[in-house]
Amino acid sequence: MSARTTLRRRFALATVSVASIALIATACTSNTPTNEDTAEGDGGGTSNQAASDNDAPGDEVVIGFSAPAADHGWMGAITGAAQSEAEKYDDVTLRVAEGTNDVNVQISQIEGFINDGVDAIVLLPFDGAALTDVATQAMDAGIPVINVDREFSSPFAARSTILGDNYGMGVSAGTYICEQLGDNPDAVVAEIAGIDSLPLTQDRSQGFEDALGDCGLDVDNRVAADFTVQGGEAATSNLLQAAPQIDAIWNHDDDQGVGVLSAIENAGRDEFFMVGGAGSANVMRHIQDEDSVLQATVIYPSTQAADGIRLARLVAHEKSMSDLASSGVPRTVQLYAPVVTKDNVDQYLPSAFES
Repeated sequence: MSARTTLRRRFALATVSVASIALIATACTSNTPTNEDTAEGDGGGTSNQAASDNDAPGDEVVIGFSAPAADHGWMGAITGAAQSEAEKYDDVTLRVAEGTNDVNVQISQIEGFINDGVDAIVLLPFDGAALTDVATQAMDAGIPVINVDREFSSPFAARSTILGDNYGMGVSAGTYICEQLGDNPDAVVAEIAGIDSLPLTQDRSQGFEDALGDCGLDVDNRVAADFTVQGGEAATSNLLQAAPQIDAIWNHDDDQGVGVLSAIENAGRDEFFMVGGAGSANVMRHIQDEDSVLQATVIYPSTQAADGIRLARLVAHEKSMSDLASSGVPRTVQLYAPVVTKDNVDQYLPSAFES
């Protein structure tokens, strides 16, 4: 079996797994009938209603929520989605701590939730390792912690963990570019990464490299930015000066992509297509309108904290996921990283964040 076939098979299996879990995470508390539930049969026109009562009001649940400062479109969407999700439930009271990038302040916030005796905590830590001890204190106090996006350094610090798929983002972006350029072994592919010292950036780059290698391509030009508009513009200007000909670019982050697009427009370059990362609304509108080099973006869900609210409510109510036969809520949920193009952008635009 070739390495190319092995990678495709391995990732296909992983895709089925994480896609299934993502579906479960978004549907775990819903008792809304699906299309299959409501479809009329050939004989009687009857329909089956979903059996779960997870959305039925229960005892009041007080959930504490803490996340970093909303200094980035994706992060702002995280907090907004958590608040919107909590508002859907009459039995949920959400206490939102002020967003902060100060680890000590966030630790104090969690200590406050513990002292108040909340029923559950949903936490996107600024630094997972630094927040591990206080999250463990909450768990030891009998308060379940739902960890979002940035993992703790101990398995005892969280009841459940909800993650995006950084490696999968790179694979999805690379696979899409392979589909477009795979018959051109001389195609020039460029990459605009985020902060190189972060594991998430390293994972995204590794997934991208692996997927490109599956079709005989590689990363010919690479620069790193810093997830900001200014950083994206500066890094892209350097890239375009160093590479007089490019066929495709993958930009890791749609927020820094605002600066990336500005640099591309200022340079008057349009011989390539670009794939974004994270899934912002403005990028999706460019894809929809076909008015720029943007041809696709890869989702890194900003709904993770909303899923965290749902899971926290289920855990506090001692309920299970309605779409699983097993009891309880899974320890880990990893969300899928789909590619958004003009063919499916209408499906993803309503839930996209503004960058």
